[in-house]
Amino acid sequence: MKNTSTTAVKPKGGNWSDLWKKEDWLAVWIGFIIITLGSLDVILGWDFFAALKFKTWALWETLTPEQLESGKFATLGSQLNGAFFGKLLLTGAVLCLLFGAGVKLMGEKLGKFIPAFLALYFIAIIVRLISAEYTLNHYLEWAFWALFVGLLISNTIKVPDWLKPAVKTEFYIKTGLVVMGFSVLFSNIAKFGLYGLGIAWIVTPVVILFMWQFGIRVLKIDNKPLVMTLASATSVCGTSAAIATGAACKAKKEDLSMAVSISIIFTILMMVFEPMIIKALGMSALMGGSLIGGTVDSTGAVVVAGTALGPEAQQAAVLVKSIQNILIGFIAFFVAVFFATRVDNTEKRTVRANEIWVRFPKFIIGFFVASLVASFIFLPAVGGDEGGAINKVLDQYKNWAFVLAFTSIGLDTNFKEIWKQMQGGKVLWLYVVGQVFNILLTLFAGWFLLSGKIFPIPVLN
Repeated sequence: MKNTSTTAVKPKGGNWSDLWKKEDWLAVWIGFIIITLGSLDVILGWDFFAALKFKTWALWETLTPEQLESGKFATLGSQLNGAFFGKLLLTGAVLCLLFGAGVKLMGEKLGKFIPAFLALYFIAIIVRLISAEYTLNHYLEWAFWALFVGLLISNTIKVPDWLKPAVKTEFYIKTGLVVMGFSVLFSNIAKFGLYGLGIAWIVTPVVILFMWQFGIRVLKIDNKPLVMTLASATSVCGTSAAIATGAACKAKKEDLSMAVSISIIFTILMMVFEPMIIKALGMSALMGGSLIGGTVDSTGAVVVAGTALGPEAQQAAVLVKSIQNILIGFIAFFVAVFFATRVDNTEKRTVRANEIWVRFPKFIIGFFVASLVASFIFLPAVGGDEGGAINKVLDQYKNWAFVLAFTSIGLDTNFKEIWKQMQGGKVLWLYVVGQVFNILLTLFAGWFLLSGKIFPIPVLN
């Protein structure tokens, strides 16, 4: 007789204490604290809380007078003054205090975390300094250099045990995503209307479903969380989507490292070569920009690639990517539901209904709340100028959190382990085939909506 007995998966957590003891919720509270302090800093005119921002600098190249006058560029020596080191200490102190409090509430030893975090912060400073160099900054954004420096350390001299307590990839990036939510405005949808929605919101889920079916049924990859994480990284916005989806489907750190590494490598290639191909094909600025926004993973890389095609293409690329970024939370939610009810709910293993809530990444709630408050309450009240100034302050803290996260990914990644996970090159094939499908589908959507043959061509201000 067939044994039909099942084993219920008992959800862990779900207590009120999770609100101040679990990483997801702590990331939300830390993110809200940063948003609150950043907002008060601008509204009350404190000009104190702003984090350190490295201006683009040149050591061997000569900056033009116009660049120096703009305030966005500087020589390296001119930046290294008292104000610079003061901001450096303040930024480190704020980050160490907030994340240290989070670590303490999670029950870990603060005495081990603080020296490790200060060392990680020092590495992050080196990363920001390298990535702000004039030539390097023009071609590769800081995310690449953070990952590169971390990988260099982990694959050569190895990561010392005393540094490991500060390597908390998900904690840093979850916090950064909550802060990022404040700048992802739902009003961006109105700027590009149904055009942006058609490109960003229809193509994206189709690509995820295609990569899921291709990875599971054709390539027969056993690691389902890795397939879903890589699919979301490919179709939405690289690392941010990988982190959110990985948390929703319980992906391992190794799966996340794999998805992020592949995404960043191909983002660099596409950032350089996609504008060249678009120019060679004679594509319009709107269509070319939309193609870049829908297929290049990183938002920073989208800006760089879009700029290569001109102002109109850059704006179209950024709008499509911004609208696409809004999907992060929705996708994470549906992935959590799908894995709880379908993937993990088998004959031998059933998942209770409240497991959906337990495994749902709570920082996504923070992302949505920050976005809704900024879009419909806060920014309409304070106005566009102050809202822009607040976002500039918050962007730097978001960037620092992401630099800490990307560096941690590098420190936590070993090429030997990644190669073992490649499963005979199947994972690489999954990304390549999925990205080609993504490009072709986005190209069709761009032609359908923006060629002027079916719908009127929108005018971007």
